[in-house]
Amino acid sequence: MKYKPLYALGSVDNALLVLHMLRDRGRLTVTDVAGELGIARSTAHRLLAMLVYRDFAVQDEQHTYLPGPFLAATPSVPGGPALRELRARTRPAMEALRARTQETVNLVVRVGTEVRFLDSAESTQVPHVGDRRGTILPAHLASGGKALLAALPPDHVRDLYADLPARDRAILTQELAEVRARGHALNIEGTEQGVSAIGAALRNGRGSAVGALSISVPSARFGPERVAAYAEELRRAVAEAEHSLAGFPG
Repeated sequence: MKYKPLYALGSVDNALLVLHMLRDRGRLTVTDVAGELGIARSTAHRLLAMLVYRDFAVQDEQHTYLPGPFLAATPSVPGGPALRELRARTRPAMEALRARTQETVNLVVRVGTEVRFLDSAESTQVPHVGDRRGTILPAHLASGGKALLAALPPDHVRDLYADLPARDRAILTQELAEVRARGHALNIEGTEQGVSAIGAALRNGRGSAVGALSISVPSARFGPERVAAYAEELRRAVAEAEHSLAGFPG
């Protein structure tokens, strides 16, 4: 289970979260940062100014902050504005799902063979799975990643994982077929000891998978009966989110 260090440095954590935001969204304002992190505009401005000073960000003529030379050398999630819109449209369904399950809910997108966590609605239970924003995991191990891979044509998946040993590729193919059949994917401690998850793809009005929602749960609370209840609540949340994604590109 991943928790904040006992003596966490809040200012450092905020600076790192801003880096994640720059990478995943591509464009930020002082208001964006202040609102997302729950800090004063003056504090957000100082954070961004330091990132500009160290080449992690640059400021354009509209006083908007963009990834700087340091981040520009690192591949980022494409479509920053679209990702901001995806987060905004799905956030109400995420918060409602967290309220119903009392567990941490995540929004992920797939980039190649990885999934990136764009947003988290964090549980307040003790224990609980922490905020996953900015985390990158292998798509074939994460529940949301499996759900998104299952939404692809099988030949596309074979191309993505052409370097996997034949036995592992066969196992993945079988697991994705099961995901398609039941409508959700499971991750039983496949990415982190003590953490399990259930995920399902989100589709826009044209039927394209544009992201996935997942519920991350301490494995001690992930028994069969609870999984069935999580699956039902996840289906409800996906329907709520997809209603707001009718005109979303993809």
